[in-house]
Amino acid sequence: MLIVHIDVHVKPESVEDFRQATIENAQSSVQEPGIARFDLVQQQDDATRFVLIEVYRTPEAAAAHKETAHYAKWRHAVAPMMAEPRQRVQYNAVFPDPQGW
Repeated sequence: MLIVHIDVHVKPESVEDFRQATIENAQSSVQEPGIARFDLVQQQDDATRFVLIEVYRTPEAAAAHKETAHYAKWRHAVAPMMAEPRQRVQYNAVFPDPQGW
């Protein structure tokens, strides 16, 4: 399992548009066989900050996700909404045992 956290800071005037574009992307993403989970969370005390939590069954699934039309559409749509470049951190699953997922 590969878990990716993507920290996003959007412009205040783009919060709702970012939410909608990202929800649309997430709805398509969870249909991909290589994605176990795809969450969008919004910071409670700063509505301009979000985290995308993406759980891939394999590293190859993460690469395949970036080749989808819905990802390309999302990337293009949200680029001008960013207050700063998004930050990406990758994690390995430790518990529960990823072999049992």
